[in-house]
Amino acid sequence: MKLQQAKRHQVKLRLGLSGASGFGKSYSALLLAFGITNDWSKIAIIDTENRSASLYSHLGDYNVLLLDAPYSPERYIEAIKTCENASVEVIIIDSITHEWQGSGGCLQIHEQLGGRFQDWAKLTPRHTAFVDAILNSKCHVITTTRRKVDYSIDTAQNGRAKVVKHGTKEITREGFEYELTVNFELINDKHLVKASKDRTGLFMDKPEFVINASTGKKLMAWCNEGISIQQISKEIENCPTIDMLKHIYAKYSSVQTEIKPLIVKRKGELEPLENQIIDKKEIVESSKKENDGINS
Repeated sequence: MKLQQAKRHQVKLRLGLSGASGFGKSYSALLLAFGITNDWSKIAIIDTENRSASLYSHLGDYNVLLLDAPYSPERYIEAIKTCENASVEVIIIDSITHEWQGSGGCLQIHEQLGGRFQDWAKLTPRHTAFVDAILNSKCHVITTTRRKVDYSIDTAQNGRAKVVKHGTKEITREGFEYELTVNFELINDKHLVKASKDRTGLFMDKPEFVINASTGKKLMAWCNEGISIQQISKEIENCPTIDMLKHIYAKYSSVQTEIKPLIVKRKGELEPLENQIIDKKEIVESSKKENDGINS
């Protein structure tokens, strides 16, 4: 156990997009993902929305994982791990609403268990494991969530009950929004968004806007703030061994695309030197063995 200085470039983005059906959640998520990675092949979308992800295949060669019912937390976790094992950089989960309210999702599982309050003790750890899979992923993760109009029944001054409209509410377990780096709410079918939660300070209390690739680039610039490619380049140039080079590559995970050519170049320079060292060691050891044989 030891303290270490926090470095923002080690952060992986956890982004949310919520809105009503037809407001452009999938499309906006794909543009956001491309801005983050600048490589369509490094994007994977977990599609629970009746194969809607393939509607935007004209944008680029991104990867699609079709997830059908039952939408249990465990099946979502398996899908996330499948994407991670494919070495993608951005995972889009479109959408997480099914894990909560879909066929085989948490609410249906709770009902099958008996629908009692105490039954949540069995289900909550399963949902928590799903949230943890998102938060602990080695990839940037973008989630989409459906929204519905939220109502309550209040008592008027005359004592009668009245229905009060409170705007819209995300269809997932309450509190998920607070786990995110930024949560964007799509407010109409023109794809306009506003930030309902923003740890970066880039979008909060700003006018509504349309998400595009530059939004993802802004977020990556925020991640990389405090560390420059020039500084990392010098570190790579001065690296004395291939093992240390691997450590540098792993350390700066958020800028691996940018530094990979520098890593490959330095590795090519170090390999002949390390081979020479190995050859010299073998010659010394061989000579030592011969001398030991003569002396004996």
